[in-house]
Amino acid sequence: MTTSLVRPGPDDCAEYYFGYIRRVPDREILDLYREQIEASQRFLSGIPRDRHGYRYAPEKWTVREVIGHVIDVERVFGFRAFSFARRDPAALPSMEQDPYVAAARYDRRTMDTIIREYVTMKQANLAFFEALDGDEWQRRGTASNVEFTVTSIPFILVGHEIHHWSILAERYV
Repeated sequence: MTTSLVRPGPDDCAEYYFGYIRRVPDREILDLYREQIEASQRFLSGIPRDRHGYRYAPEKWTVREVIGHVIDVERVFGFRAFSFARRDPAALPSMEQDPYVAAARYDRRTMDTIIREYVTMKQANLAFFEALDGDEWQRRGTASNVEFTVTSIPFILVGHEIHHWSILAERYV
């Protein structure tokens, strides 16, 4: 049902999110999203076991926590897209990443269960995005006192993941 999506512009979300959107290659976003699931699963599965609990500085997250953060953002932003597409008028709260990661205790879990949750979240959001059509993509909502279009969400998610996997590759593994 999806039509080709135009890259978000300044009215689609706050300037902060363009740090992620600029990382997204110039291709059909849902194709990139779909490909990202498989590529990321391979990348994450290839991280050596002895690095799963590694943190490059005392105050930084471990590998498992970084992946968990990406899952948390996937879940929260997927819900935002869902709420906005369904025309829910309620403003949604912010997401404070550090308390989310601390409460999730990703370091008590195996990498296999974390990767399985990652894949499940991505596939669920992809199925939702693929079902959207026409004006649903241009619907708007507010979260963290910022207005977003539904279109901006998959771009933010793909770019956010690219950002964090780059950090994993550069500093962790």
